[in-house]
Amino acid sequence: MKIVLPGGTGQVGTILDRALSAAGHEVVVLTRRPRRPQDVAWDGATPGPWTEAVDGADVVVNLAGRSVSCRYTPENLRAMMDSRVDSARAVGEAIAAARRPPKVWLQMSTATIYAHRFDAANDEATGVIGGTESGVPDYWAYSVEIAKNWERAQEEAATPGTRKVALRAAMVMSPDRGGVFDMLSWLARLGLGGPVAGGGQYVSWIHDEDFVRAVEFLIAREGAVNLAAPCPLPQREFMRVLRRAWGVPVGLPASRWMAEAGAFVLRSDTELLLKSRRVVPGRLGDAGFEYVWTGWEGAAGDLVRRARGARTGSSRRRARVGGGLSRSSPRL
Repeated sequence: MKIVLPGGTGQVGTILDRALSAAGHEVVVLTRRPRRPQDVAWDGATPGPWTEAVDGADVVVNLAGRSVSCRYTPENLRAMMDSRVDSARAVGEAIAAARRPPKVWLQMSTATIYAHRFDAANDEATGVIGGTESGVPDYWAYSVEIAKNWERAQEEAATPGTRKVALRAAMVMSPDRGGVFDMLSWLARLGLGGPVAGGGQYVSWIHDEDFVRAVEFLIAREGAVNLAAPCPLPQREFMRVLRRAWGVPVGLPASRWMAEAGAFVLRSDTELLLKSRRVVPGRLGDAGFEYVWTGWEGAAGDLVRRARGARTGSSRRRARVGGGLSRSSPRL
């Protein structure tokens, strides 16, 4: 298959590019800084010569959007909104104008669309959309608006010949440098991976292997889908398991103000640490998808082993992440 990845140079795009290319598919990455033969230049906002890559493709997986690993200043929040909405609209326009439009458009979204809550998990059918919670910073509601507008841009695109899937993804855990697992592991190895503000807020996550497998699975389905492992857990337990996987016995706790100071130094934001993302997959399970990694302890152990192997060079790289699209996968 020919698969186009707009914004495919980030952590998640790298995971998909690596797995899909290793499986023998033609992968085209749309990027502002093309460096390889399979990279095509685009600006992430307006149609241009890059639309030729979309015409005739089998699948488009749009991952474009400014990284959330930044300070949530008004300027950065607006850049997050614009980069996501503008890129989704541009992809929709390219698909609508294509002589041979792709059969499937997978659009990245986020589990942040759901409410900050502790009482119950959010699935697609009964989950509570956030933005009106009390007792949380006002700007958290803007993150929800970003997610809603992101999905709306896909919904409103006039692409009758192309099925649409919105991927409400939790944090994708992979051992790649610079990703969220790498950052959390760095904290754990320093002994700083203790409970944050009590640690009762839930962490939703998905192993990179299951993320790739879910993308394959969803190529045949449509609608908004939660991409998260079925067992979210409180942050204090999440980090305890991660510390144990790295062999670190102690993790210093951090108060809210300490988390704010640390986030400022790291040029990140405390929403990523403090919001309770208790998200579970409903539609994937109902449709028969089977996870390889359902529990965090096994997943963390696998990720740590791979991270250690990548650092020491003592382990051979996998030909692919595992469970990705294969040559024998049916064409659409």
